[in-house]
Formats: sequence, C-alpha cells, structure tokens
Amino acid sequence: MNITTEKNNDTLTINVEGRIDSTSAPELESTIKDLIENCTDMVFDFRNLEYISSAGLRILLGARKLLGNNGMKVINVNDTIYEIFEVTGFSLILNVERI
Repeated sequence: MNITTEKNNDTLTINVEGRIDSTSAPELESTIKDLIENCTDMVFDFRNLEYISSAGLRILLGARKLLGNNGMKVINVNDTIYEIFEVTGFSLILNVERI
C-alpha cells in the first residue's frame, strides 16, 4: 500500500494505492491520527485502491466517527471496492462517489 496526503485549508485528502488489509491498515490508521488535527474535512481518494478488508473498513468507520458523515467523503471508488461497500452496508453510512 502507498499513501500520499495533501492538506488544503481544513481539508485533508488521503490517496491510497494498492490494498488495505490487516497488514497495511495500521499504517493508514497512523496516518489519519497524525494528520487529523485541525481538519474539519477528510477525503479518501480510492482511484488506485485494489482491495479493502474488514480491517480497512474499521479504519474508515473510525474516521467517520471522528469527523461525522458530512466531514468525510470517499471518492473515485471503482466497482470492486463499491461492491464491498454495498455488501457490508458501508455504502449506506459513508458518503461515497464512484468513478
């Protein structure tokens, strides 16, 4: 997994490439915790995400709890990742924008 971040005013954008699984999820969680201070909005760009496991979903749920539904958005979600969101019900609780 490769993570790049960009902060613009109070908005933090986190670009994730590769796979979020039990091995890589702690790195994403650490990135969020390190950078969430002074952020009112967080955008996860999943354009290059190939897979997300339950460990990754847990990270997204934690971020949503910290920011609220209006403060968090997941963008550029491909069909494979969106299907995981649908099956788990995350498409109903997250603000998701498909590619």
